[in-house]
Amino acid sequence: MQQLLVFCRIYIMEVQQPKDSRYVKSAGAIFNLSYHIVWCPNYRRKVLVGDVEQRLKHILFAVAQQYGVLIETREGMPDHVHLFVSSDPTRCVAEIVNRLQGASRGILREEFPHLKSRLPTLWSRSYYAGTVGHVSQATVKKYIENQ
Repeated sequence: MQQLLVFCRIYIMEVQQPKDSRYVKSAGAIFNLSYHIVWCPNYRRKVLVGDVEQRLKHILFAVAQQYGVLIETREGMPDHVHLFVSSDPTRCVAEIVNRLQGASRGILREEFPHLKSRLPTLWSRSYYAGTVGHVSQATVKKYIENQ
């Protein structure tokens, strides 16, 4: 029994200090979750230009910080938004997108009244989300098959 406790203590100490900086540690997990997310204005209208684009950038970074999501890269096109985000396991992709879209929708429509007249709703309901990892799908499959 004492050997098991010693083993557990050593294991916990190793888990608390991951050697690779690409991993993040929380109270119960070590993780590296990153997503590529893309969404568009309704009808793919080209409204994300000039002051609207700059304001959107500030809103997205502020909302992401408030909810514990890290936007690593953001690129705005006139008719869609690309984000590369990292999050912890307690946040699902749908929640991340809904929070970012919801906050930005209300603020942008309030600050830029021309968006209300051009679009009944600012964002399309659909979005693209893809996972981004450091290990390929083939490597993971091979690892599992060889266990």
